[in-house]
Amino acid sequence: MSKTWLITGASRGFGRSWTIAALERGDRVAATARDTATLEDLRDRFGDAVLPIRLDVNDRSADIAAVQAAHRHFGRLDVVVNNAGYGHFGTTEEVTEDEVRAQMETNFFGALWITQAAIPLLREQGGGHIVQVSSIGGVTAFPGLGVYNASKWALEGFTEALAGEVAGFGIKTTLIEPSGFATDWAGASANRSRPNPLYQPLRDAMANWGNGPTPTAEDSVEAMFEAVDAAEPPTRLILASQGYDLVLAAHEGRMETWRAWEKTARSADPK
Repeated sequence: MSKTWLITGASRGFGRSWTIAALERGDRVAATARDTATLEDLRDRFGDAVLPIRLDVNDRSADIAAVQAAHRHFGRLDVVVNNAGYGHFGTTEEVTEDEVRAQMETNFFGALWITQAAIPLLREQGGGHIVQVSSIGGVTAFPGLGVYNASKWALEGFTEALAGEVAGFGIKTTLIEPSGFATDWAGASANRSRPNPLYQPLRDAMANWGNGPTPTAEDSVEAMFEAVDAAEPPTRLILASQGYDLVLAAHEGRMETWRAWEKTARSADPK
């Protein structure tokens, strides 16, 4: 059966690729963007199957209105994808208060407001699927990306709690955790703090991180469809091998530390 989607940040990257792929397979999509002119070609190509919605996810009232408009227009929402977000590059010493607040407003609060607006509608229709676009930076962290990591860790934390809250209503949740893809995440979409020259060696090292061919957003489509079409979708889905290997190594390192310090941990039990 065809699905009806709401996808935020549909003008580029994952959002655009998933929007096009969903429309091509016969689904319907409410696609949001700050500038809906970026979606005009999709309206020309797919007609009434796509509903462009102008939206800045930092505006809570607009988020609520967008979700309600999409539901009212199509009659239901099967998949709600919180994709809008950006990366911020800057060490802990370099980032400003305004930069930190802006990062959290978009990557965390924007997804929270969309999710809050969607829950009652999905509950009333008997179910649905909320997909949060996180990152491998939501389960591990990288020097120079701490504020971005914090926004994604926050997204992961509230979504894990959300899963237990809404499962009884037939609402599924999935955290998508991509590694590095050939989108403009680190390019035009990214923000950067004023650099402190003391951290230039770190920036140089991070610029050379990774190896092998970089997947494109289109490479993620098959995995995305498999997740949203599953009767029991995954609560977390890492995208691409580099990220998969890195996340598993990070968790194994944590397990080693916890086991090494088990005696000390248990020493805090009541005496």
